[in-house]
Amino acid sequence: MKLSNSGLADKAQWESAGYRLPEFDREAVTAATKENPFWIHFGAGNIFRAFQANVVQNLLNEGVLDRGLIVAEGFDYEIIQKMNRPHDDYTIAVTLKADGNIEKTVVGSVVESCILDADDAKEYERLKEIFSKDSLQIVSFTITEKGYSLVNGKGEWLPDVETDFAAGPQKPSSYIGKVTSLLYTRYQAGKKPIAMVSMDNCSHNGDKLYAAVNTFAEKWVQNGAADSGFADYVNDRQKVTFPWTMIDKITPRPDASVEAILKADGLEESEPVITSRNTYVAPFVNAEECEYLVIEDEFPNGRPALEKGGLLFTDRETVDKVEKMKVCTCLNPLHTTLAVYGCLLGYEKISEEMKDPELHKMVQTIGYVEGLPVVVDPKVLNPREFIDTVLDMRIPNPFMPDTPQRIATDTSQKLAIRFGETIKAYAESPNLNVADLKLIPLVFAGWLRYLMAVDDDGKAFELSPDPLLDTVCPYVAGFKLGEEADVENILKPILGNDKIFGVNLYEVGMADKVCGYFKELISGTGAVRATLKRYTA
Repeated sequence: MKLSNSGLADKAQWESAGYRLPEFDREAVTAATKENPFWIHFGAGNIFRAFQANVVQNLLNEGVLDRGLIVAEGFDYEIIQKMNRPHDDYTIAVTLKADGNIEKTVVGSVVESCILDADDAKEYERLKEIFSKDSLQIVSFTITEKGYSLVNGKGEWLPDVETDFAAGPQKPSSYIGKVTSLLYTRYQAGKKPIAMVSMDNCSHNGDKLYAAVNTFAEKWVQNGAADSGFADYVNDRQKVTFPWTMIDKITPRPDASVEAILKADGLEESEPVITSRNTYVAPFVNAEECEYLVIEDEFPNGRPALEKGGLLFTDRETVDKVEKMKVCTCLNPLHTTLAVYGCLLGYEKISEEMKDPELHKMVQTIGYVEGLPVVVDPKVLNPREFIDTVLDMRIPNPFMPDTPQRIATDTSQKLAIRFGETIKAYAESPNLNVADLKLIPLVFAGWLRYLMAVDDDGKAFELSPDPLLDTVCPYVAGFKLGEEADVENILKPILGNDKIFGVNLYEVGMADKVCGYFKELISGTGAVRATLKRYTA
């Protein structure tokens, strides 16, 4: 069994092994797509392959769509060269269900793959051709939040960005420079309308994409490298839009246990490839069954009925409410809680933590009791039902190989939005009291205890990457388990840092509680477990 056009010719072999195959005429769909593309996506990563591509496949199977997807990769060209093209752009989507069932689908909705490289004339001309087509309605992105940044950590222009500003749109080297250059091609082809849709998991993602593209447009117009009307085109909402979206689907790195299942089925060449840019990519992607994509419905060139595939189209305000519901209450804070305490208690899988009575009770309380009272119901998704799904199905899924160590990455950058917004809402509410928050401050104390890089048994462990480790770790370096310390004075600079917590913990009256919890957590080996038992009883 080979994942390719020729390898899939023997459908019975695949179906007998339990694979769902494309039910549409892929040859006809490919021809129609290349002639009149409607959707090109930048970022050939796991979430696109497991989510958007699968949605389009379902709609092709049902006859709702007659054209498929084009994918372009601008960060790691080897994904296309070593994975997409050798497999004729097919992917195996392996859905790992909480009940133990595994659903295997051969996804063939991606019918063309492109490399976003302005130095490769053939590749770039094809992309320019796609962007010139009247039929193109959607240009979407999953390139990570960093992909939209034009500056380094000091706020200075990145070298390739600065070079592109001066050189103009002919042969850019930066990612957004190339994207904006292609948009300029569409402008030159007749100022054709288009929706530029970020589907990355970051707040107000459409604004981040707009800011980056608009900066290029303005720079090029200012220095005469682009027509004076290009910046007006980018800012004309009748022509170009940058909708907000909220996306949610867990797609971990391709897992060895899943690879073993596929090999046992007889799949050949299933091994993952690690590219020279350290991207880990395989012919398959493993993912959870739950998925949400809420999109601001602003498509100046129209769009097909993607809502029939489960996507939710609404207004910007509702997208914002859904995002805050997820990020500030119903999912992300619970993940961060489990990440911090999972590392301290020696867990290696998030799903295993949900069998821990104290941790289970802790995330239940943070979600339902402390968080839910301040959630604004977005109506398109029910907040309580969302938490139910997270706690009963998603996080406990034993087949999702996600780790507390991965989720603990960049925790200092997450606390403000994941917990700070709830604290602010309590502080502003006439009916709620910050003093009633018991377990959110215990997460803060747990994070400070985590920074000591010593688990509950007193054994050292490696902290996950975080840009503030060099800043915050020195404050906890002097603490020893079982030894008295002047916690209040030592931690004061951190607890008063509203950039970390979203609020100054002294100003909201939470600092003393955090200090008290921290003292309990460092009172000796086993103190983390004892403290959790005490406050989740």
